[in-house]
Amino acid sequence: MKLNEIKDREGATHAKKRVGRGIGSGSGKTGGRGVKGQKSRSGVAINGFEGGQMPIYRRLPKRGFTNIFAKDFVEVSLGRLQAAVDAKKLDAKTTVTAEVLKEAGVIRRVKDGVRILSDGELKAKLTLEVAGASKPAIEKIEKAGGSITVLAGATNAE
Repeated sequence: MKLNEIKDREGATHAKKRVGRGIGSGSGKTGGRGVKGQKSRSGVAINGFEGGQMPIYRRLPKRGFTNIFAKDFVEVSLGRLQAAVDAKKLDAKTTVTAEVLKEAGVIRRVKDGVRILSDGELKAKLTLEVAGASKPAIEKIEKAGGSITVLAGATNAE
């Protein structure tokens, strides 16, 4: 099979309906919009309009808020770190930082920092410098003989 031989299965795509192309086409004259009224005109956008009834977005109460100061951490599990060490993407001898994890392909972007979670097992002796870690993750890292430094300015809440 070659790229120029690839095509959709029969009936997978439909031709676009060309409206307003003469009365003989079946969808000419008014172009499928019916006669008169607001929706027959151009430039109409009445999303959320409920015919004069109070719209649902105004009937329901507003709840909560968005914390503009919230930090968005990249979460990395211990199992993911061990898999990267096993695949020789991470060197256990060097200090593991967010930038090192990004270069190794463990994370895609740094965001506000990396937070280590305790999922999985860690056998490698790692030295980590991250924005945060859960208590069980810290215990597992220290049990494996490694050490972890939580960087200043980052919250370490559970």
